[in-house]
Amino acid sequence: MHDLHAHRSSVEAPRVLKFHAPEIVFGQDSLGEVAHAALRLGAQRPMVVTDGGLIEAGWVAQLALLLEEQGLAPTVWNELTPNPKDFEIEAGHAVYQDSACDVLVAIGGGSVMDAAKGIAILAGNGGSILDYEGVDRATRPIPPLVMVPTTSGTGADVSQFCIVTDTARSIKVTILGRALVPDITVIDPRLLTTMPDWLNAATGLDALTHGIEAFVSLGHNQLTDHHALRAVTMVTSHLAHTMDVPSDMRARTSMAQASLEAGLAFTNAILGATHAMSHQVGGLLDLPHGVINGVLLPHVIRFNAAADPLPYVAIATSLGLPEGRASADEAAAAVAERVEQLARQVGVPKGLREIGVSATDIDVLATNALRDACMSTNPRPATHREMVDLFRIAL
Repeated sequence: MHDLHAHRSSVEAPRVLKFHAPEIVFGQDSLGEVAHAALRLGAQRPMVVTDGGLIEAGWVAQLALLLEEQGLAPTVWNELTPNPKDFEIEAGHAVYQDSACDVLVAIGGGSVMDAAKGIAILAGNGGSILDYEGVDRATRPIPPLVMVPTTSGTGADVSQFCIVTDTARSIKVTILGRALVPDITVIDPRLLTTMPDWLNAATGLDALTHGIEAFVSLGHNQLTDHHALRAVTMVTSHLAHTMDVPSDMRARTSMAQASLEAGLAFTNAILGATHAMSHQVGGLLDLPHGVINGVLLPHVIRFNAAADPLPYVAIATSLGLPEGRASADEAAAAVAERVEQLARQVGVPKGLREIGVSATDIDVLATNALRDACMSTNPRPATHREMVDLFRIAL
């Protein structure tokens, strides 16, 4: 392990590292901390961004009560769908303005947290959300953000990413910037017990993908590596158990930590080809992001390892795979296989065709994947032809 890190860093020129993260409140029953967090950020009229499922589960009423007990007057908004759309975010911003809100509190999964970030961008900068595609395009300050994740995987509660669906072009756009790292994230593992099985599987595989892609990313560093490896190990150890025994709080807490560590790793190291490809499929077909990752990740591991299998040795070792002591090629192959095995175990389909992608979509998917911001840190560059082949193998 340590020798491998020495090898990886010795071939890279020393550079100044930056590691950004929100304030983190973590643990069972920490939901009560949200009101204090909002108050410290100057809230009087917080906007609570959420979705129907969270309202139904009862968490939103509980949170609203906690906010009101602290003298706050929350406005609850839930007019969004999974993979939030440009027009939904603009509608949310109109409500934010009409209600004269001051702090955003998101309680939900990645879609809810991305929508809250989108509303914050518009509150500070105006215009249309698609104006901000790319890196650091929102230059004016945005309202404070408090995140309360209810899934264990997206990492949106600690990341500098905001992913929005451009409905005119049916693609997902990536908005990226340090300003989008939330101020405070409050992670209460109790909130994970109410998500449906498919969402638990999808978000868990998303965290796994974040860990693996961040570890092999060109943007990795010694501050992100251990978070990435720990996330990979924890998801592999605990995800299937949370599917079988949803109320086991020890496993849920481990998954909450895995999601957090994966988020801290990828927001600083960025990601790779799995996400570049997954964003395109999700934009085209409006499917759960983590499910698409689960289908694509083993193929991307094999593609990247064909150029350089070495980083996968550390992953194989931390997963306790015997191939970690074999050649680097065997280690990488074993990691791809272990990921595939976990994806099957939690019910993810084998290929993209099963979720609605057809051979005629591949050319456009490949073109757009190569333009995605996540492609710039993938350890192996890809030509259009190679990207087409990779999508085809994943069909």
